[in-house]
Amino acid sequence: MGAEEVPSVPFSSNAMDNADYSDTELVHAVRKALASVQNGDTDDYSQLKTVMCHKDYSDFDAVAQLETVLRILSVSVACIDGVHHEDLLRTIFGMSLWFQKPNVMDASVDLIISLAATSGKYLDPCLKMLIRNFIQPTFKHEVSQTQLVKKKQEVLPRVHVALHKISYLIPLAPSKLVPILVQNMPNIDKKDPSIVTYVDNLLKLENSSIGKVVGSVILMMVMERMRDWDLEIGCDDIFQDDSNRGMFYMELEDAVESTMNEGDEFPVGDLKQNTSGGNVVSELLDKFMVLTFDHLEICQNSGRLDEVFEILFQSFENYILNTYKTKVSQFLMFYACSLDPEYCGVRFASKLLDIYLSRNKPRLTRMSAVAYLASYLSRGKFLPASFVARILKRLVDDCAEYCRTCNDDVKPEAHQVFYSGCQAILYVLCFQMGSILDIPRFQSQLTSLESILSHKLNPLMVCLPSVVSEFLKQAKAGGLFIVSEAFIFDDLHESELSRAFGGFERLDTFFPFDPCLLKMSSSYISPYFNFWLMEKTTYEEDDDDELCDEVIVNGDAECEEDDDDDVELDSEMNKMSVTPKHSFMRETERLLKMPSRIRPSTSPPESFLI
Repeated sequence: MGAEEVPSVPFSSNAMDNADYSDTELVHAVRKALASVQNGDTDDYSQLKTVMCHKDYSDFDAVAQLETVLRILSVSVACIDGVHHEDLLRTIFGMSLWFQKPNVMDASVDLIISLAATSGKYLDPCLKMLIRNFIQPTFKHEVSQTQLVKKKQEVLPRVHVALHKISYLIPLAPSKLVPILVQNMPNIDKKDPSIVTYVDNLLKLENSSIGKVVGSVILMMVMERMRDWDLEIGCDDIFQDDSNRGMFYMELEDAVESTMNEGDEFPVGDLKQNTSGGNVVSELLDKFMVLTFDHLEICQNSGRLDEVFEILFQSFENYILNTYKTKVSQFLMFYACSLDPEYCGVRFASKLLDIYLSRNKPRLTRMSAVAYLASYLSRGKFLPASFVARILKRLVDDCAEYCRTCNDDVKPEAHQVFYSGCQAILYVLCFQMGSILDIPRFQSQLTSLESILSHKLNPLMVCLPSVVSEFLKQAKAGGLFIVSEAFIFDDLHESELSRAFGGFERLDTFFPFDPCLLKMSSSYISPYFNFWLMEKTTYEEDDDDELCDEVIVNGDAECEEDDDDDVELDSEMNKMSVTPKHSFMRETERLLKMPSRIRPSTSPPESFLI
């Protein structure tokens, strides 16, 4: 008995609606339309393309026809030829799930999966089509936020399911995704909110089985793009501050009016933009940061944060460490460390220390590394004093050894790495001296510090005056060592020596973990962050009430009106990028008047240029 012959049914939109035709007959009609092209008969094929190109999703019959054709094509992919059906394939790969009804989405996704699994020749365009659907298109009509959220919930899970099915059927697929993911990353110049959706989907991939292949690339992409957004913020405003303002003071400024208790969030404000986009960039970056913070929490809960951290640090070293004064992106590392202090927290400090101590690393890299290390040790509330003391000892030992072997010229530009190490030590002690002095064993590890500061290289004359003056005041009050008259200077304001040590990029003024001023991001960082106004300095311990009575905004009362003008000139950006602040006493205590930042020289020392 022979096989039953299938009646010949010509393809037409009417045929798709005709209930008298069986599924088998409809499949035969579509396949016949596909085959007829090779014989020069394009009528049925043209009607097939017309159904596929229909865009009016309010037409119920047209939508039903489209769904039927998509489902038939998904079981007929062997009949599709890359040459004869090029225009049909172009239509398929150009489809946007965002405009489709859920049942049509399912049919479209099934077709894409079938095409990808057919000998692999359509794998790349199938993956590209799916990745493009990570980003919402431009809708012709206004779409409410509720409608957009609903549409995302319909589209994006289907895209991820399709990617995982294709990866299961074709193990090579994840490696093929890498260049596609890079190419489809939205351009930062457009300041398009779609980048947030795209990154959200990238991080979902990273946390999936596909992430085992593409996870490292995804994390590096995220870190690089985060840096790019970061550099868009307030680039023209970084140095617009009054050099007479004390850098340990600035944090207190926003908290004076509203008393800040431990655990409170630091008052934050909008960052200034160097474009006409207002706060668009900072708002997008804030959302971007929150996505990554949430992703790190997921990694921590799933027990893979230590694995992710190693990739993050590599990305940090490649994209952030040597980038001049990033303002926000480095907090991704800070937050990862706060989630797992025992591993990530220790590893971050250890890696930074190793970079600083390595004689094989470039000078700028070593200086940047120790600036990050100092800021991290000062700001990380989750770091125990014993660990901070251990890192400080290694820094002190290295600087002491340098002093013992140094017989060269004492010009600061010849010893920039040494001075950056000294300043790191002083800066950390401005925050941690109380906890260090509380434990005699910790204090004994710093015995070489006095000889370093007394050396002919004279780091106290070269390091940032604001750091030096705060350190000396605490050292004297806490009895770290005898602060002789030789350590007291008449003028601790802007210094040519300090400028020479810091060079054109002013690494002497770079304290990267100053308070984060992105509102949502700050709420994640604040619980793990040491704010300067929360620190109890050695000279405050015996006279808290008197100190509180003497907290003022800028200098003494006679300068109050002039200082109001100074405050107005300082943008929110200026409160972020350089370092902590502190309360000030009267004008008579000159050591406490510290500049927050110093404008760089217009002509850097030649020896600093590489």
